[in-house]
Amino acid sequence: MRTNKKKENQFLVFPNNQIFNYLRTGKFEALSSDWRHESMPLIIDHELIAVTDGTLYIRYMDEEFTVNAGEYLILPPSDSKREGFKKSYCSFYWIHFTADMGRFPYRIHVGEKQSFEKAACFLLPQSGPVPRFEKMIIQMKQLQDLARDNYPAITLNALTTAILTELYGQLTVEDATKENLIGSKQIYSDIADYIKRNISKSLKINEIADAFGYSPKYLSHLFTDIRGMSLKQYVVMQKMYSACYYLTDSDATISEIAGKVGFTDVHNFSRVFKKTMGLSPSVYRNTYAKRMLYHI
Repeated sequence: MRTNKKKENQFLVFPNNQIFNYLRTGKFEALSSDWRHESMPLIIDHELIAVTDGTLYIRYMDEEFTVNAGEYLILPPSDSKREGFKKSYCSFYWIHFTADMGRFPYRIHVGEKQSFEKAACFLLPQSGPVPRFEKMIIQMKQLQDLARDNYPAITLNALTTAILTELYGQLTVEDATKENLIGSKQIYSDIADYIKRNISKSLKINEIADAFGYSPKYLSHLFTDIRGMSLKQYVVMQKMYSACYYLTDSDATISEIAGKVGFTDVHNFSRVFKKTMGLSPSVYRNTYAKRMLYHI
């Protein structure tokens, strides 16, 4: 992610042991590459944005953020207006919520991070990549469905809180994983990136091992140590998470989705999906079929 007019990374502060208050949510999709975010206030709300396609260029609190697909941005309340500083096509999910901050500030600089980590709060970088982006988008889509079905506030608040803490959990695990990879030349990270880039291929374990010059047995042990599952199980899970994302965020047929995640036989794909996720692809899609799509 590239940012302008930003001297250092900043962190958003959120109190521990608190359910955040859901306000509204939706998915936005620009109609063309000539779109630019309107000038809009954000006085009492926090806003979480997760970009699914294209690039969002947004200015807020005298800072310019460039948010690409697979990345997030959190905007805290202020008397500043959020507005686009460059035209582009993009689509993104968004959630507006509030939090009872008590004595905590909304945002701190990186130099203050260590002091606040000892307080009753958790910290999130204001922007950055989401390690398991598809999983968070699925949750954001589920929140939309619950809102459309008029679920009570306590349910919407709980899922909003779960999404924020899911992001925190992902980033925390990712940081811990990077620290543990120093002695193994980050082979796990390299392979995880390789799987993500080649998710539409069959990805046989022997071929992955050959590509990186390690034995399948060694890689399976490595993934078991780091992720609690074998390399084969990890590949299947990443494919299923991607399939869940396509099922909830696109109109592609189940056959097309099977191809997008490397299955040539749609029946085999459906079998693996149901075994892994507990629902058939069609039932999963119908469970989260309602969309709250906005065009501006």
